[in-house]
Amino acid sequence: MSTSYGKKLRLIRIAEGLTQAQLRDLTGIGLSTIKNYEIGREVGLSIIERILAHVQFQKYTLWLMTGETAIRAGQIAPKGAEDLDDEGDNVDAANQ
Repeated sequence: MSTSYGKKLRLIRIAEGLTQAQLRDLTGIGLSTIKNYEIGREVGLSIIERILAHVQFQKYTLWLMTGETAIRAGQIAPKGAEDLDDEGDNVDAANQ
Protein backbone atom coordinates (compact mmCIF):
# COMPACT_ATOMS: atom_id res chain seq x y z
CA MET A 1 0.00 0.00 0.00
CA SER A 2 1.16 3.49 -0.71
CA THR A 3 2.12 5.83 2.09
CA SER A 4 -0.25 8.32 0.44
CA TYR A 5 -3.08 6.44 2.13
CA GLY A 6 -1.87 7.78 5.47
CA LYS A 7 -2.14 11.34 4.22
CA LYS A 8 -5.57 10.66 2.77
CA LEU A 9 -6.77 9.04 5.99
CA ARG A 10 -5.52 12.05 7.95
CA LEU A 11 -7.54 14.37 5.68
CA ILE A 12 -10.63 12.24 6.26
CA ARG A 13 -10.13 12.34 10.02
CA ILE A 14 -9.70 16.11 10.01
CA ALA A 15 -12.68 16.62 7.67
CA GLU A 16 -14.82 14.69 10.12
CA GLY A 17 -13.58 16.87 12.99
CA LEU A 18 -12.02 13.95 14.84
CA THR A 19 -8.93 13.69 16.96
CA GLN A 20 -6.70 10.66 16.59
CA ALA A 21 -8.11 9.34 19.87
CA GLN A 22 -11.68 9.72 18.62
CA LEU A 23 -10.79 7.85 15.43
CA ARG A 24 -9.33 5.10 17.61
CA ASP A 25 -12.56 4.92 19.58
CA LEU A 26 -14.69 4.68 16.42
CA THR A 27 -12.56 2.11 14.60
CA GLY A 28 -10.72 0.17 17.28
CA ILE A 29 -7.41 0.90 15.55
CA GLY A 30 -4.58 1.50 18.00
CA LEU A 31 -3.60 5.11 18.63
CA SER A 32 0.05 4.39 17.86
CA THR A 33 -1.00 2.83 14.55
CA ILE A 34 -3.01 5.92 13.63
CA LYS A 35 -0.09 8.19 14.55
CA ASN A 36 2.34 6.05 12.55
CA TYR A 37 0.35 6.11 9.33
CA GLU A 38 -0.20 9.85 9.64
CA ILE A 39 3.56 10.46 9.80
CA GLY A 40 4.17 8.40 6.69
CA ARG A 41 4.37 4.75 7.63
CA GLU A 42 2.83 2.30 5.21
CA VAL A 43 -0.90 1.68 5.70
CA GLY A 44 -2.09 -1.88 5.29
CA LEU A 45 -5.33 -2.86 3.64
CA SER A 46 -6.71 -4.14 6.96
CA ILE A 47 -6.52 -0.59 8.40
CA ILE A 48 -8.27 0.89 5.37
CA GLU A 49 -10.97 -1.77 5.58
CA ARG A 50 -11.56 -1.08 9.28
CA ILE A 51 -11.96 2.64 8.68
CA LEU A 52 -14.22 2.23 5.65
CA ALA A 53 -16.35 -0.30 7.51
CA HIS A 54 -17.59 2.55 9.70
CA VAL A 55 -20.62 4.23 8.14
CA GLN A 56 -19.24 7.71 8.87
CA PHE A 57 -16.33 7.15 6.48
CA GLN A 58 -17.96 5.19 3.66
CA LYS A 59 -18.61 8.36 1.66
CA TYR A 60 -14.84 8.62 1.09
CA THR A 61 -14.29 5.07 -0.24
CA LEU A 62 -14.01 5.90 -3.93
CA TRP A 63 -11.75 8.89 -3.33
CA LEU A 64 -9.51 7.00 -0.92
CA MET A 65 -9.03 4.09 -3.30
CA THR A 66 -8.94 5.88 -6.67
CA GLY A 67 -8.68 9.62 -6.10
CA GLU A 68 -12.02 10.08 -7.87
CA THR A 69 -15.43 11.19 -6.60
CA ALA A 70 -19.00 10.41 -7.62
CA ILE A 71 -21.13 13.09 -6.02
CA ARG A 72 -24.41 11.63 -7.29
CA ALA A 73 -23.50 8.32 -5.67
CA GLY A 74 -22.59 10.05 -2.41
CA GLN A 75 -18.86 9.53 -2.89
CA ILE A 76 -16.94 12.67 -1.96
CA ALA A 77 -13.44 13.86 -1.15
CA PRO A 78 -12.60 15.56 2.13
CA LYS A 79 -11.70 19.23 2.30
CA GLY A 80 -8.03 19.61 1.40
CA ALA A 81 -8.02 16.73 -1.07
CA GLU A 82 -7.44 19.15 -3.92
CA ASP A 83 -4.07 19.99 -2.37
CA LEU A 84 -2.76 16.42 -2.78
CA ASP A 85 -1.09 15.22 -5.95
CA ASP A 86 -1.41 11.66 -7.32
CA GLU A 87 1.18 10.38 -4.85
CA GLY A 88 -0.68 11.88 -1.89
CA ASP A 89 1.84 14.65 -1.37
CA ASN A 90 0.82 18.21 -0.68
CA VAL A 91 1.04 20.04 -4.00
CA ASP A 92 1.97 23.36 -2.40
CA ALA A 93 4.86 21.78 -0.48
CA ALA A 94 6.07 19.97 -3.60
CA ASN A 95 6.21 23.23 -5.53
CA GLN A 96 8.35 25.00 -2.94
